[in-house]
Amino acid sequence: MPRTAAPPAPPSPVTRVADSDRRRTSASVILRSVLEHGPVARSTIARLTGLSPASVTDHCARLTGLGLLREAAVPRRSNGVGRPHVPVDLDDSRFVVGGVHVAVPYTTVSLLDLRGRVVARRELKHRGRLEPSGVLARAADGLGALLAEAPGCRALGVGVAVGGWVDRDSGTVVEHPLLGWRDVPVRETVGAHTGLPVQVDGHARALVNAERLFGQARGDLSVLHLFVGNVVDAAFATNDEVHHGPRSQAGAIAHLPLAGGTESCACGRVGCLQVELSERTLCRRARQAGVIDGVNPMHVVAAADAGNPVAVRLLRERARMVGRAAGLLLDVLNPERVVVTEVGVLFREDCLAALRDEVGAGRSAAVSPSSFPDSVLAVAGGAVALDVLYRDPLASPWPRPAGVPPEPS
Repeated sequence: MPRTAAPPAPPSPVTRVADSDRRRTSASVILRSVLEHGPVARSTIARLTGLSPASVTDHCARLTGLGLLREAAVPRRSNGVGRPHVPVDLDDSRFVVGGVHVAVPYTTVSLLDLRGRVVARRELKHRGRLEPSGVLARAADGLGALLAEAPGCRALGVGVAVGGWVDRDSGTVVEHPLLGWRDVPVRETVGAHTGLPVQVDGHARALVNAERLFGQARGDLSVLHLFVGNVVDAAFATNDEVHHGPRSQAGAIAHLPLAGGTESCACGRVGCLQVELSERTLCRRARQAGVIDGVNPMHVVAAADAGNPVAVRLLRERARMVGRAAGLLLDVLNPERVVVTEVGVLFREDCLAALRDEVGAGRSAAVSPSSFPDSVLAVAGGAVALDVLYRDPLASPWPRPAGVPPEPS
């Protein structure tokens, strides 16, 4: 009697997980390739990514079904003969992400398209006590107002960027001394107000991701971002991964000692990075010198632009100290590129030159200002959500158009 062949064994859970990971990685690589090179033919994507033409075609179809890609309007012919190559491009006409950046004086809310461009933004000045639930509720209302003013834009999710110690995995601001926040469930709170998927991260990490996706650091193997505002912190990315560390504590440099510093810190030491370089310190010194009468660092920049020599001196001295901090981090991490966000460096060539002089001629070419000088805080929040989207465009948190099935697990 002939033997009946045994039915094939179902794939093991490990195999299913591996297949799912491969699909998501391939989808991410393709979406990133279109972001960088689009409009681009599928055959070119296959050549750039090393994926098979069949895999590229399949993933492009799925990403098009999700509304993330579209076929470009004008077919391209290869050498003018044969069938036209219909390129694909990002569909930046349908979706946006919301961005929230919580700073000490105000919150910035924004809408970004899939290319990281700011569609709309608004600053919400803080009122009285910085009670977390009130600040986050106002931010959610502000996002709702922006969406109401942008008919036809559908929000995929919200990214929230905050200084201090931010635990990305739990969506929590663990500690932000300047805001007085501790263990604030940001993801839960903003999600409850907006009804959208919410991602949360520290603002330096958000900005290093923005530089990698949409800025001048695209393609660099290692990038350091140094953020110098009221909060001073840093983020380091290598091989397309931002280092977070346990509970996302990486990048906490506020209390690193800065040679030549004179400011007393609440920790009991003198010359800590944050107290030495913060915008609060800059504005206090400018007030004492009669340059400004408020707390806005852009007023110091405006005074320098108008020719005030004291304002010029204060900004250049600060830039040199920032260069000293950048040099210290360069010594430790040796990144391919250092991106600095600091008001003087962003808007004045003499401050950028002072920073580079302090870093030293041999390494100064590796140091550059932010790619987003006029929108850095608006970009930061949205970049948190866009980074997650580009890492896993097939993930379930993103809303799907009607008729598109969920990605198999």
